[in-house]
Amino acid sequence: MPNGFIPNERQRQIEALIEKYEKTVYKLAYSYLRNKQDADDIYQEVFLRYFRKKPEFADGEHEKAWFIRTTINCCKNLCASSWFRRTAPLEENTLGDEAVYVPQEQSELFAAVMALPAKYRTVIHLFYYEGYSVREIAELTGEKATTVTTRLNRARAKLRDALTEMETVCARL
Repeated sequence: MPNGFIPNERQRQIEALIEKYEKTVYKLAYSYLRNKQDADDIYQEVFLRYFRKKPEFADGEHEKAWFIRTTINCCKNLCASSWFRRTAPLEENTLGDEAVYVPQEQSELFAAVMALPAKYRTVIHLFYYEGYSVREIAELTGEKATTVTTRLNRARAKLRDALTEMETVCARL
């Protein structure tokens, strides 16, 4: 077998795994870091760690939890690095090469979620977008369930206030 080639079955397994978790990993990294380039880096790092370690899991939920926990840890490590603290994000087109229609309500909600501090964005993402319970989020993040509940409640209140403020501003126009 020539170097650089992966047997077809193994390649299909890799592609299936990436397809299964790519959105979860990328969306979580982006919601945590608010920067496309950094989210891309974390995305690559998480999958590299998976393929280097080749961890074994009891079931699909355990595997998904590993991807989420590893993504959060990689984001925290990046934010804690001295290099990251000295850099400024480039202005970016978050839509990429293709423009996609997003209803105004969704774009306002997305903007409000992205304006939240990371600790609130993470629990909102895991609860509403990934469908985890408070207890499961607590296990994934290493926080107490009461802390997760408090963060969810505070995040909801901040979102409610931000969206109400947006409505008020739009009504004045």
